[in-house]
This record gives sequence, structure tokens and C-alpha cells, in this order.
Amino acid sequence: MKKKDILNLIRCHAEKNEAGFRSQAYEIANEFDQSGDTQLAAYIMSLLSDVNTFVPQEQNNNLPLHYLENISTKGTSLFLPSPLIDDLMGAVHAVERNLGINKFLFEGAPGTGKTEAAKHIARVLNRHLYSVTFSTVIDSKLGQTQKNLVKLFQEINQLATSNRYIVLFDEFDTIALDRIDTNDLREMGRAASELIKLLEHVNPNVIIIATTNLYSHFDKAIIRRFDAVIHFDRYTRQDIQEIGEKMLSSYMAQMKIESKDIRLFRKILKLATPLPTPGILKNMIRTSLAFSNPEIGLD
Repeated sequence: MKKKDILNLIRCHAEKNEAGFRSQAYEIANEFDQSGDTQLAAYIMSLLSDVNTFVPQEQNNNLPLHYLENISTKGTSLFLPSPLIDDLMGAVHAVERNLGINKFLFEGAPGTGKTEAAKHIARVLNRHLYSVTFSTVIDSKLGQTQKNLVKLFQEINQLATSNRYIVLFDEFDTIALDRIDTNDLREMGRAASELIKLLEHVNPNVIIIATTNLYSHFDKAIIRRFDAVIHFDRYTRQDIQEIGEKMLSSYMAQMKIESKDIRLFRKILKLATPLPTPGILKNMIRTSLAFSNPEIGLD
């Protein structure tokens, strides 16, 4: 451990800088881990996970959140192709086994299940799901977006019992476009640079999930800050047919409808051009059932 690490730790404590204290403590734990003292590193991480250094745990959960919004994780079964389910469960197992993996980027077209997958992971891991409210982060004033990003990550790093939270950056491209994109405003380019630094020091006990449908426009340096990228554009026509049949059966059971013409449904999906995403498929099924059963209506 370096002298400057100890001095920074003491300074942050004296200034009651919770985010800085935890960030420095994580760096110290990482140094021990890299030097081979994994037990001491694990012990430091467990202390940081279980105890909020400055604020009593029961009070911190009630602190007002300015940049984060609690999202309900209630939902129906997740309809995704098997390879994609395997990738998501791999992410879950990595978190459960404390492998040091906590930042995931979900990329794919709208309606491919990215946000629902985040909710599903929260249910499986029994974690609270919070979504970043970008309207409070992005500001037209020069330099203010960067300042708001710093405050956002302070809010994330100060969550009590941090191993009980998932933070969702839905439509992450709002803030993470390429810094050298000629169509990008310089203010957002500077914000993207700030974001790179903040992602490096985020509390490793908090799971970060970002979603985007503009992956090709991303700053490559930001992509490298994620531990894993999961691609959602991997649906075959057979996948859509199988998912559609499961959705149809599920909605019919909810609506207590007994009769169905599965052969006609398969024929429609077989001829559908372009191939519908699960999101579009879901709306098609619900709308079709509602029109054929007016007394049910759309929820």
C-alpha cells in the first residue's frame, strides 16, 4: 500500500467524503488482491459491503434520490431465445460468485427485451432496481452535465447495503455517444469523457446495466469500461415463432380464453416480413386478443 493511499483515505474521512473514502478503499482492496493477499482484499470488500462508513444504514436508505428512480420489477416470464438466456444467467452466476464482474451493456434493436432482461436479473438476484433519470442529469449549461454526472455516481456509491441494488442506464446512448462524433456537441463529448472516469470507480457491489440501440455510435473507451456486452439482436424466425406461441398461451391463460388456432398463428409468423421483435410481437398478440374479445380490453 502506498503512503498517498493512506493519506487520501484519512483526508476523505476527515472531510466526510463518503464517495471518495469508499473509492479509495476499493483501490486499496484491489492493490492487496493484485499482490496476492486475496483474503485481506475480500475482508475489506466485505466491510464496505456491509457497513456505510459515515451514515447509519437505516437512515441512508431513506435519503432522497435526485438522479435515481425506483423501478418495479414485477413482470411476466421472460421470453428470450436460449443462447441469450444462457448469457444472462452467466452474468447472474458471475455476480453470485463475486467474480468482480458488475457492469453489463445490453445492446440491440428496440423491443428485443433489454429492459425486461434487467428487471428479470433484479428478480433473480432479489435486488432493488433503480433507473437513472437522464432529464435531471443532462443540462444545457456549460459544464453542468459533467457536474451532474459526478453527483449521480456519488448517489450510486452512497447506497446503503450496496450489494442489494441494480442501477439501470436505460437508453445509455443519451450520454455515451462517441467523443469524436462530428455530429456530437462538445458539451456531451466532455460528459462522455467524465463518464469513462466515473465508471472506473463505481462501487463494485452495485450492478450497473446499460441498454442501447445505438451501439455502433458508442465511444469505444466507454465500451471497454463494461465487463460484458450482451447482444440482443440474435433472434431467428424459429425463435420468434416459439416465443410467440409462449406469449399467446400466457396471455390466453391470463384472459381465460380457451380456443386458439395455433396453425394460423404459425402461418402468420412464417410470412411476417420483416421479422417482428418480441416487443412488437407482444403488442400484436395483445391487440389481436383484445379485438377478438372486446369485453376484455387492453390493460
